[in-house]
Amino acid sequence: MIPHKTPHLTHKEKKDLKILALFTSVYCRDHHAETREPLSSLPRQLACLEKYRCCASCRDFLIYAIERRLNCPLEERPACKHCHVHCYRPDHREKVREIMRYSGKALIRRGRLDLLWHYLF
Repeated sequence: MIPHKTPHLTHKEKKDLKILALFTSVYCRDHHAETREPLSSLPRQLACLEKYRCCASCRDFLIYAIERRLNCPLEERPACKHCHVHCYRPDHREKVREIMRYSGKALIRRGRLDLLWHYLF
């Protein structure tokens, strides 16, 4: 579960977590037929993520990813895809690649051109 004492997140780190939650919810909606529920038990500074709905397995993945981000050992946290320290388990690394690959393309096709910058860099 996500720790109650979370480090202060910068605007960029919160934005990265919002994008991860958005991408995961898009992937879940298009790939899983289970009932989707909002994230819960998030720290107050991440309450904005509660609007994203996922099935149980995607929600577990997303909570794992948020925990990894909050517990990043680096002083200045880079975007995970540019990080030299790989703190995700191998199966989760492949899962996040799959989610990002699918959702990025799907959202850009739907007109979310603002995500093109994040998708490319």
